[in-house]
Amino acid sequence: MKRKRFTEEQIIGILKEAEAGAKSTDLCRRHAISEQTFYRWKAKYAGLEVNEARPSVRPYLRPGHTTRILECALQSRGPVEVVTAYRRPRPT
Repeated sequence: MKRKRFTEEQIIGILKEAEAGAKSTDLCRRHAISEQTFYRWKAKYAGLEVNEARPSVRPYLRPGHTTRILECALQSRGPVEVVTAYRRPRPT
């Protein structure tokens, strides 16, 4: 897989320079990118701030983790409540 040369923060910085009034051809030459890349970035990241570019870090559970969590819950002494997410009740 090809390695990315610019981080999202750097891309947004380049786009901020363009919004400040720099010419796109000069920016492309200075940062060694093609105009196609510049306009693709502009379509994707236009109007974003640096803190909005990256999604917030969310914990990720692998399939094995959920079974271990359920096993631990079943072995506990208290009542077990299993909650299923995104499941609609059946119509009666």
